[in-house]
Amino acid sequence: MSDRRSAERDFDALYRDARDDVYAYAATLLRDRAAAEDVAAAAFERAYRRRGRYDARKGSPRAWLFAIVRNCCRTAQSGKGGAMSLMIYESGLGEGAAEQLASHPDPRPTPEEEVQQKDVIGRVREAVEAVPEPFREAVVLRDLEELSYAEIAEVTGVPIGTVMSRLARGRAILARELLPPDKATQEQSRSMK
Repeated sequence: MSDRRSAERDFDALYRDARDDVYAYAATLLRDRAAAEDVAAAAFERAYRRRGRYDARKGSPRAWLFAIVRNCCRTAQSGKGGAMSLMIYESGLGEGAAEQLASHPDPRPTPEEEVQQKDVIGRVREAVEAVPEPFREAVVLRDLEELSYAEIAEVTGVPIGTVMSRLARGRAILARELLPPDKATQEQSRSMK
């Protein structure tokens, strides 16, 4: 019985730590926010059903979860697997948290800062979208989700050398898209060393 409770606690912690990252990864692979929400929910449901079969000695729990997300994305893209369930989570603040939030000044950016941020975010999203899929996936998993090379290899099912190669190529493509031409050339030559 304690193994079951332990698996429940471990899964709850994994869910809390990874839910936003899982959605972001699914959105990157699918390029569709609504589908990403459905896939993230389906992936957590699948992971929950299989939580007792996960063996921590075989790898990282995040890598295990991201592999499930990747498989759910592939299933959603192929149109197989039937309907996915939509789960809605409600969260609320307790009185203490609400009081603490009310006592702090508004941290939101000014309207000018918001416009600048949206412009930068839009450029970065477009640049990431322009990167071909295997390279985009490597960049997202390493630079945004902060998975190790070994974890990325576990998620994608390719050797670590391939992960490193895809990451270098993806970063070079992003540099060409985002940096001025002279800096992009410097960045590309630096990543080739």
